[in-house]
Amino acid sequence: MRGRPSRSRGRPPAVGVFGLLGSGNLGNDGSMAAVLAHVRSAHPDARLGALCAGPDRVAERYGVPATRMNWFEGEYRTAAGPRAIALKALGKVVDAFRTAAWVRRHDLVIVPGMGVLEATLPLRPWGFPYSLFLLCATGRLLGTRIALVGVGADEIRRGATRRLIVWSARLAHFRSYRDELSRDALAHMGVDTAEDPVHPDLAFALDLPTAGARYGGGVGVGVMDYSGSNDDRADAQEIRARYLQRITEVVRRLLREGREVRLFTGDEADEVVVAEILAEVATRPDGVDPAKLHAGATSDLETLMGQMGRMDLVVATRYHNVLSALAVATPTISLSYAGKNDALMADMGFAEFCQPVRGFEVDRLFEQIAELEDRQHEVRATLTERTEQAARRVTEVLAQLSPALLPPAGGQAAVSTRLRTLTRRSTVDVGPPPAPPAR
Repeated sequence: MRGRPSRSRGRPPAVGVFGLLGSGNLGNDGSMAAVLAHVRSAHPDARLGALCAGPDRVAERYGVPATRMNWFEGEYRTAAGPRAIALKALGKVVDAFRTAAWVRRHDLVIVPGMGVLEATLPLRPWGFPYSLFLLCATGRLLGTRIALVGVGADEIRRGATRRLIVWSARLAHFRSYRDELSRDALAHMGVDTAEDPVHPDLAFALDLPTAGARYGGGVGVGVMDYSGSNDDRADAQEIRARYLQRITEVVRRLLREGREVRLFTGDEADEVVVAEILAEVATRPDGVDPAKLHAGATSDLETLMGQMGRMDLVVATRYHNVLSALAVATPTISLSYAGKNDALMADMGFAEFCQPVRGFEVDRLFEQIAELEDRQHEVRATLTERTEQAARRVTEVLAQLSPALLPPAGGQAAVSTRLRTLTRRSTVDVGPPPAPPAR
């Protein structure tokens, strides 16, 4: 297989983005938007491209020529019947050649944020982990630099998934993480992460919306179609039913207190949960006013941030729902489905306002709500400061990344030196925790 030719003098750099982008996940697309904004600012002449799950949406919304990641359009649906199984198997072979052809056309491919090195949600090894491995392997073979920027990771137990993730991480030219938890997880799986940078999530680099008027007593509830992790497939239905019952109970109790409640999602998959909660409250009001319960689709992470900025308080499950509320200085409680939620809350100085989503206690949640409301002015001030720090750090890392990874016209002699300089700055945090409030 022939390598990619060196970039000729005067030719604009070709930069690609890769991942489950345009698939309806606001966090994934928000991370991509932050990277695209940086590339367009730092390299206005760059030729952009995307290899992604939703090419039509990426092309229309972000103006980037996009190619479907998988040849078989039913890749992420369970194969039913011999024909679907055969097409899925054939797709694995075809995808190797399609990925190589796309990678060869780029100088640099960025995997922007996302939990690409984790299995905190159900995941099959021959789905996205295989696609990521193809990207990183063909990048090495063809001389295209692959950068995993601000990604999430966790320690994976399942053999095939673990091997594909580890191989992908080792083959990438550059890795950085959105928290120490992710870097430690890869290290525990045998990847040398000693020089890998850690910095806040890429979404902090987005332009924050102008704060609007807050709803009087309004509480946002970020829901998720949650059914456990990759290791919980046997109990998925029971886990989902228990989560739905408890989050509906939370909504009802907020409504009984006379509050306005707005349901939020972070992925199109979560809309079914919103529909179930709305239907349950409408058909069995039990003394609450269904008119005080609101919901609406959100098209992007910036819009979600704007809506959450109008809430008095947010209770959320999805990682980027939690981040969106924190980013606009809204007091937040995380019902955490993975360690990344807890790490984010700790980094922002409010680790005490977390509960594990599996089996969270409703009474304790309302105690946390009461405490947040008592401390709201202090919380908002701290979050505003932390968010500004995080945005500056992410902007710094992105500014260092371009000269480190994009080869200069006519050769790549300076790239290795620049990359070593960047990776020596191994950790970027958002500052010390806030002092405890006076009591």
